[in-house]
Amino acid sequence: MLYLVTGATGLVGNNVVRLLLARGDRVRVLARATSDRRPLAGLDVELAQGDVRDAAAVDAAARGVERIVHAAAYVHIGWTQLEQSRAINVAGTANVAASARRAGARLVHVSSVDAMGLPPGGAPSDEDTPVEGGVLCPYVVTKREAEQAVQAEIAQGLDATIVNPAYMIGPWDWKPSSGRMLLEVARNRGVVAPLGTNNYCDVRDVAQGILTAAERGATGRRYILGGERLSYFQAWRVFARVTHALPPLLPAGPLVRIAAGRCGDLWTRLTGRELDVNSAATAIAAQRRNFVSTRAERELDYRPRGLAEAAEAAWQWFREHKYV
Repeated sequence: MLYLVTGATGLVGNNVVRLLLARGDRVRVLARATSDRRPLAGLDVELAQGDVRDAAAVDAAARGVERIVHAAAYVHIGWTQLEQSRAINVAGTANVAASARRAGARLVHVSSVDAMGLPPGGAPSDEDTPVEGGVLCPYVVTKREAEQAVQAEIAQGLDATIVNPAYMIGPWDWKPSSGRMLLEVARNRGVVAPLGTNNYCDVRDVAQGILTAAERGATGRRYILGGERLSYFQAWRVFARVTHALPPLLPAGPLVRIAAGRCGDLWTRLTGRELDVNSAATAIAAQRRNFVSTRAERELDYRPRGLAEAAEAAWQWFREHKYV
């Protein structure tokens, strides 16, 4: 089986590529000329150079493939960079979906739980929850729009399914992306934890869920790939235990959150450069997220392991690759 994987140098895509190679599939990856090549070093993959924003390059990469895993995305949690987010997350996804349809390939679109509906008060959210609520920053808005682009191609005959991973931790986090939170706690910078809750999952389980969705996920169906639900305070204590760091002292109250977010926004207005701490990021961190993976567990045999095991694997990988 020949797969095309976009976003192959990122956390999800790199784990998907390695899992495919381990089970004997052939893999082609679409990567920009400027992409970091370390994640692909030593891997027996065919490299198609190009950008998801280039429809012709995507068409060429999709030629002859049987399945496509679209994991490329632009992630910035803040109020700026809507144009770039829309160009990559929406137009890029539309290009991949259209190319998959023309090539007759089955597509798995890797979305995010940020595209799901978010009921108030921490009520459970699943694939049938109305898509409303949440913090409508460019990342959230464009991930929702990207799913609409996939559904539009499905209406024209594309065979595709969508997966919605939660907060992923694990190895092969080259950038690093979500592993930054673990590293910050390891460096004793996690004194005050965000107030909200999240769902934490091992990226290796997500990668397996993606490949199972490619094999038997229902066309047009969405699958939440979630995990253990913990407050950030609880999760950071797990990170501290794994990394032998100082645990957080307390969760941040609303006044701390509001003050930090407004200071970040002020910096953006003064400098034109948005920090990681801004009012969009702090508002998302305050959400009481509660995503349910029942459908994936039932239809894809999705079995997420706990955060401690995922954090141990991530920490070991970061140490072996000299991030600490």
